[in-house]
Amino acid sequence: DAQYDLGVMYANGQGVKQDDFKAVEWYTKAAKQGYASAKFNLGVMYADGRGVKQDYFKAAEWYSKAAKQGHASAQYNLGNLYQFGRGAKQDYFKAIEWYSRAAEQGVVRAQHKLGQMYESGEGVKQDYFKAVEWYTKAAEQGYAMAQNNLGVMYVKGQGISQNDRRAKEWFGKACDNGEATGCENYAILNKR
Repeated sequence: DAQYDLGVMYANGQGVKQDDFKAVEWYTKAAKQGYASAKFNLGVMYADGRGVKQDYFKAAEWYSKAAKQGHASAQYNLGNLYQFGRGAKQDYFKAIEWYSRAAEQGVVRAQHKLGQMYESGEGVKQDYFKAVEWYTKAAEQGYAMAQNNLGVMYVKGQGISQNDRRAKEWFGKACDNGEATGCENYAILNKR
């Protein structure tokens, strides 16, 4: 715990001069002892090139170790690497697998990604009902992009009964949460 905490303090410059190299040093010590959050943070450091040379392969390696221990954010980030082929061969099935694990733990970005993938049929059979299900989970947690996308599903009647009133509600929530597209969609729907 102390090694991980020192890594966080060095990474953020809390009580010490900010030093990404020292952060990596302490995260590595904690990670080698099995600390999942340290493994995740090492993945972030490698993905961002902080304190180490940017290396998506190393990022994927550390995310994978943390993800297998149930670390939800690592599962999401690993899904992202598989979806876009960074540090790992592009593999939509593995992306779906890791996004699903993170989504089941309540990670809203993973829920939103699953909604997008089911809506577009990327890596899975296109399924508007599943898209609505995942968008709804993320939207109900206040995730603005999911709120906008759910509004679009209501406008089009895809995976859910067409309902402009509900669409307008979701566009309004998306707008209130800073999603510009939600504001635009709200205005368009308001003119109907």
